[in-house]
Amino acid sequence: MAGGIIMREAHFPGRAPIDAYGNGGFRFAEMSHRGSILCVPSGIHGWEPADAAALAEADFARVIEEAAGIEILLVGTGRELKPLPNAVREAVRAAGVATEPMSTGAAVRTYNVLLAEDRAVAAALVAVS
Repeated sequence: MAGGIIMREAHFPGRAPIDAYGNGGFRFAEMSHRGSILCVPSGIHGWEPADAAALAEADFARVIEEAAGIEILLVGTGRELKPLPNAVREAVRAAGVATEPMSTGAAVRTYNVLLAEDRAVAAALVAVS
């Protein structure tokens, strides 16, 4: 039998409010995650992007796959609001989802409110230090 550590994609299978953010990660559902996260109907997933200035269409593939369950995508772009690249905005819009870029802190607060209202919200949150 081969030994070693099996690395699995970070995934929480459910919708949960974000309890805290900062120090390069997030806390939710009595767990913590270091790095950026993507909150979609299938759950909360670890998300690769660490810099909002380098966001690409491929970073939003899961959002587009799950678009039927999403009305609005909040994009937390770090400490400050940064505009989304046109290609990203257009690809997500073509899937029927509106995008709202804002600072990560504002996106976390807005996500929690809309989640509590049982709205069809998703969030792509770039971690902040």
